[in-house]
Amino acid sequence: MFIRKLASSASKGDMYETELLEQFEDSDAAKEFFSCLDLQLNKVNQFFKTKEKEFLDRGDCLKKQMEILVELKSAFKKQRDKATNSSQESTEEASIDCTISYEEDSVKDRREQEQIQDNSSGELEKNEVLESPRAEEMGEMGKSMMMKREDSKLTTLSGRVFNCQGKNLRINIPLTTPSRTFSAISYLVWGDLASQSSKKCNPEGSKLHINKTKLHHAEKMIKGAFIELYKGLGYLKTYRNLNMLAFIKILKKFDKVTGKQVLPIYLKVVESSYFNSSDKVMNLADEVEDLFIKHFAEEDRRKARKYLKPHQHTESHSVTFFIGLFTGCFIALFVGYVIMAHITGMYRRQPDTVYMETVYPVLSMFTLMFLHFFLYGCDIFLWRKARINYSFIFELGPTKELKYRDVFLICTTSMTAVVGVMFIHLSLHTKGHSYSQVQVIPGLLLLSFLLLFVCPFNIFYRSSRFRFLCVIRNIVLSPLYKVVMLDFFMADQLCSQVPMLRNLEYVACYYLTGSYKNQDYGYCMRAKHFRDLAYAVSFLPYYWRAMQCARRWFDEGQTSHLVNLGKYVSAMLAAGAKVAYEKERSVGWLCLVVVISSAATIYQLYWDFVKDWGLLQMNSKNPWLRNELMLRQKFIYYFSMVHVMSP
Repeated sequence: MFIRKLASSASKGDMYETELLEQFEDSDAAKEFFSCLDLQLNKVNQFFKTKEKEFLDRGDCLKKQMEILVELKSAFKKQRDKATNSSQESTEEASIDCTISYEEDSVKDRREQEQIQDNSSGELEKNEVLESPRAEEMGEMGKSMMMKREDSKLTTLSGRVFNCQGKNLRINIPLTTPSRTFSAISYLVWGDLASQSSKKCNPEGSKLHINKTKLHHAEKMIKGAFIELYKGLGYLKTYRNLNMLAFIKILKKFDKVTGKQVLPIYLKVVESSYFNSSDKVMNLADEVEDLFIKHFAEEDRRKARKYLKPHQHTESHSVTFFIGLFTGCFIALFVGYVIMAHITGMYRRQPDTVYMETVYPVLSMFTLMFLHFFLYGCDIFLWRKARINYSFIFELGPTKELKYRDVFLICTTSMTAVVGVMFIHLSLHTKGHSYSQVQVIPGLLLLSFLLLFVCPFNIFYRSSRFRFLCVIRNIVLSPLYKVVMLDFFMADQLCSQVPMLRNLEYVACYYLTGSYKNQDYGYCMRAKHFRDLAYAVSFLPYYWRAMQCARRWFDEGQTSHLVNLGKYVSAMLAAGAKVAYEKERSVGWLCLVVVISSAATIYQLYWDFVKDWGLLQMNSKNPWLRNELMLRQKFIYYFSMVHVMSP
């Protein structure tokens, strides 16, 4: 066997081709095997070289920004010391005056160059990401890197060049938060107006004041950028190790099947190939670590590693023990509740309609929420079993990631508390206690969960709770926030929790209006404004999701997001037609409801099956599915489609 290097270029890297000099039992199969292996090796080298160059460019950019920040901090310190020595009393904070020079032509040229570079490498990245011996890991990493590259390209509204201490600083305004969005828009408007007047009145430009707050904010952003760069370099090193291991395993299996010894020969080529021999990533990682220790960790290596290499959450057997304990408590309390309700005849007596109408919305709300959360834990379990890196896809840090055991523990503990409250409430209700006092118990349960959810102390998974609150904030304020994977995944989950949201609205009305004191459980259903609010709550999840699609279309410019937006608009139209029919029950409104609801259902099913799941492919080797399936059991996909279509 002879392996030769065909070519070497800056864009494609080294290209290898294997020639078989000895005969194999099945020479055609051996040729096909080594042809595929050469193809994978070339693609791995090509992908690694492309991503390495991106990280090196990003590292150079960050180092330059770090130098500018150090100079600004030094100038700010000198300015403050000078003001202190001269004993000039001032209520304003010390600042540095920098000259703004509007180099709009250079900014425009730079944008055109970036666009040309991105267009030239776009096809290369698409072809590289999903085709390697470790397609899953490389696919996830490649997609994330492409998304982050697009983020850096699309989240910049304006570029301005500032001159401070003889340095040119380019200011990029990211569109990630509402405040930054509005600030960026106002900055553009006023900046363009000011530029015209400054060119006429002041050839030196206007002044930019950089104070301590701005420096601290810039330092925080650069610190986060260094952490992300170090994390990306770690992913690239992991990618190299996994591919090296994949080549070793596939060659060992080939030797075992054919009885030949090709592993040592081919492995020498793999070891000397670019992706395994290049040390630029290692050197850059060491350099980033040294810079981080120097500027952000006060020369403390241990402190720096807490940010750069946070400890993974270790799983404890005590979590499994408490899951079993609370599961047993939940079953015992639920059985006791059912027996007590049967003995007291709570479900058979007509006067106890009040109990069903007031208590069950609270308890069913918790049941739906924690059942959904329990199924999310099952998803995590299946993702881990199928080796899907969900934490990487959702961009969850080690401190914000919930393992499936943690999810099950939260569900069993919470449902034990809910069923315990149901048991106590029914017991007090049957003993004839004051109705207003008994009805306070479900409200106290809801209030306790809300207080625990926003508890600022570092207990009960605080980082995960706060991360969830941030996601809810991003969803509610759509489209002001840039949409990431976790945000629209959570918004999709809320679309299936409309009954829970309506129960929450009813419970809030029931307790805030004081209806629990006089047993007037029908007030929230009779009052027009509360009834309209209930319909508005039904619209909200679809509205949020539609706004997310609009924001993604605005950021990425892909028409598929507009088509996806139409799915949620059709759902809102169907809900609106149903509301109008309930107010005015006529044949015309009924026909309109049937037509719009049918069209919306077909629209949503088509998008879910064909676009989201990639199923119903006519020419697929798996009938009515797709070519590549993550799960081996095909009946799961068929069952899922039937389950989605069932009411």
